[in-house]
Amino acid sequence: MPVYSLEGIVPVVDPSAFVHPQAVLIGDVVIGPRCYIGPGASLRGDLGRIVIGAGSNVQDNCVLHTFPAKAVLLEEDAHIGHGAVLHGCTVQRGALVGINAVVMDDVVVGEESLVGAASFVRAGFVVPKRMLVTGAPARVVRELTAEEVEWKAIGTREYQELAARCLTSMTECQPLTAVTPGREGPSQRPETHLPLHSIKRPK
Repeated sequence: MPVYSLEGIVPVVDPSAFVHPQAVLIGDVVIGPRCYIGPGASLRGDLGRIVIGAGSNVQDNCVLHTFPAKAVLLEEDAHIGHGAVLHGCTVQRGALVGINAVVMDDVVVGEESLVGAASFVRAGFVVPKRMLVTGAPARVVRELTAEEVEWKAIGTREYQELAARCLTSMTECQPLTAVTPGREGPSQRPETHLPLHSIKRPK
């Protein structure tokens, strides 16, 4: 993976974390146990620190950065969807930031809350615990149901399991020229996690 020290500060990756070979880590980056960092993710600890707490995931093409002397902090089991941008913010335990969302400086995303896909969370905004926020700019919509909180937790556990699977079995290879008979892949695994829109919403 492209890992760069800067002024003698070397990124730290726990041995139980998986960082994709095409993710980039620069400078003051600390990745905790059982984390998953996806392909194309850019974690730039060149101005301030980036800390990824245990069991968190940062998916494909996310960007994490901050102003000088500030930090990006993901607490335990934070879940960052594809293409999200986080700048100088805190995502507390068990919270989810949706696909292509932008979370700005000094934002605090509260425990077990959810930032909707493509939302823009303006600087200094505080997302209360267990709340859904969506929109550009984002606003508090409602409290999450217990079912939705559990849905998020299941998705985070899937990424923790994916980190372990990738550490033990992912290797660079050449593609086959045809599908082999009896091929089995992820689509044949038991269905354990459904899209959020399939869960019954409160009226």
